[in-house]
Amino acid sequence: MAVVPGGPRSRPAAGAQFFCTAGRGLEPFLMREVRERLAATQVEYISGKVFFTTCSDLNMLKQLKSAERLFLLIKKQLPFPVSSVSKGKIFNELQRLINDDPESWMNAISIWKNLLELDAKKEKLSHKNANPLKRKVGEDDITAKKLKTEQIQELQETKECQLEKQIEEKILEQGNFITEEEKFQELQNDVTEAVDTRNQTNLTFRVSCRCSGAISKTLTAQEVGRVIGIALMKQFGWKADLRNPNLEIFIHLSDIYSVLGIPVFRVPLACRAYIKTAGLRSTIAWAMASLAEIKDVYYMGADVSDSQLSGAYDNLKAAGLKDKIELLKVSVIELPLPSESVDIIISDIPFGKKFKLGKDIKRTLQEMERVLRVGGTIVLLLSEDHHRHLKGGEASSGPLNSQGGHTEEPGGEECLTPAEKAAVSEPVSSSFAASNQECLDRMPPLGSLVPVDCYRVSLGKTDALISKYKKSYSPGR
Repeated sequence: MAVVPGGPRSRPAAGAQFFCTAGRGLEPFLMREVRERLAATQVEYISGKVFFTTCSDLNMLKQLKSAERLFLLIKKQLPFPVSSVSKGKIFNELQRLINDDPESWMNAISIWKNLLELDAKKEKLSHKNANPLKRKVGEDDITAKKLKTEQIQELQETKECQLEKQIEEKILEQGNFITEEEKFQELQNDVTEAVDTRNQTNLTFRVSCRCSGAISKTLTAQEVGRVIGIALMKQFGWKADLRNPNLEIFIHLSDIYSVLGIPVFRVPLACRAYIKTAGLRSTIAWAMASLAEIKDVYYMGADVSDSQLSGAYDNLKAAGLKDKIELLKVSVIELPLPSESVDIIISDIPFGKKFKLGKDIKRTLQEMERVLRVGGTIVLLLSEDHHRHLKGGEASSGPLNSQGGHTEEPGGEECLTPAEKAAVSEPVSSSFAASNQECLDRMPPLGSLVPVDCYRVSLGKTDALISKYKKSYSPGR
């Protein structure tokens, strides 16, 4: 980091650098969001990650809706060569990530602590001013869910990316033995002690790491974590704690980059506390809504399934929106609405796995077309089968755009195209625009509905398309 923060302030030091992980295909949405929401500069992307610089505080950073996780950037550099060097040579290069530039590490830690300290003070002030008599019903349930989510996340990350027992053995060799009593005492530390900016040698840490591409055939994540962990202990005197560390270091080594960062929040941004009944991934839902460009409107939700409506109502209640969105039990092919009475339609079309749709997709779109006003917008989440049916032929053998890769989360996998490898620091304008146009060229008009935007995104084990249409005229006139 180029800037060393001083004392407490209302926002991170000018030029603080961050990166977010994102689902495949959501990078353009995230890039647009950090620019608009955070006034971010130096916005760049690689598959599954978006880098940016901002002066926004944690309250603003928490508002990001298209990101999976948020990290404070420590280092980003070219990949390690693995074809012509020995494993020992690679280990030496890994150690140099810490030893050659300790100042950047200390600067990043200072910024991280400053962020947490300010956030803790705001939380304390908020709780102090809050009236306990006005506590919302169900708040305990939401808090419990957040804690459970955090516990699950920690267990998964520890299982997949934790430092092996060699680190603890190394600690014993160095005389840094931590007794059970001392571990218990550490858990009782106050938040301000955990973010004490005056002393950076009392930190406990763990390393979460990923290796993908060629380097994953040479090194395991455990080997990388062990080397990085031992180097951090020697350089800074930190102590390893795999269960409840003050600090987590995330490292990802791939064929196109090496990146190190600090998770800003333990619970991913994509885990919304108000979502009590799981449905469509929150980041995908937000991307669809942002593409629709919703303004001041009257909201309606419709589904033919009682269970889906019940889950939607629970989520609206938890989010405090039950009085702002009306839910209707109706069939999507028989909407009880006048023709040309709706401005925007957003729909996650059933993929046919849990809810059957078959070839009724055309009837569904015809009914949506009927109720949509001229100039109105439809945003759909379509499966590849839907896309094939709408084209009236077989699915294309190639991708609809060039956005490869998967969510860059520990435990995931990466698949990058040559075009993306060349676009490591390329702004969004050219690469994504080209892939978006390729997608649009393959989308025929649907009656009066003209394709405007199309993005291929990952839903985990399957892919889907976020497709935007505009109604160009009134049929029959």
